[in-house]
Amino acid sequence: MTRIIAGSAGGRRLAVPTGQGTRPTSDRVREAWFAALQARGLLDGAHVLDLYAGSGALGLEAASRGAATVVLVESAKEAVTAIRRNIATLALPGVSVVASTVERFLRPGAPPPARPADLVLLDPPYSVTQQQLHDVLTALAAGAWLAPDAVLVVERGRRSGEPDWPPSLRRHDERRYGETTVWWAQHC
Repeated sequence: MTRIIAGSAGGRRLAVPTGQGTRPTSDRVREAWFAALQARGLLDGAHVLDLYAGSGALGLEAASRGAATVVLVESAKEAVTAIRRNIATLALPGVSVVASTVERFLRPGAPPPARPADLVLLDPPYSVTQQQLHDVLTALAAGAWLAPDAVLVVERGRRSGEPDWPPSLRRHDERRYGETTVWWAQHC
């Protein structure tokens, strides 16, 4: 069972896609992420971009804890259906979903965001290679996607290795939770 951990929608269950390729972040890891984000004052009023959104659990957790806007980007049809159901059920303000691959969403020449992201959450499927992740991070850093000092949080399996950060993203933390590793970086 996946649920919202805390905030205005705390304890509410989320629909989860049943198809292959979606790997939800465990409640334990999500709770640790968001406790750290709140402790750093990064959620209240934030503009959040959740890439590879899956069920939307990460972005919806951010909205429940005070983010002003959340854009969930997901390409899998079943996952987009689950996200739409979750958005309707939770009725959290400022949350939207974009049915697109992350690469297409961030492509050069794509319409710039209404507001650059203060916080970007990335939990790519295991099938996303290090090079593909590097290309996504580079696109984020090169475009108008990130606010000054934006924070990026990347979750990967321990065996995946640390992302190859573009020069304008500086890694400042790494946390391990069993087989999961979470890296924090800041736009500079």
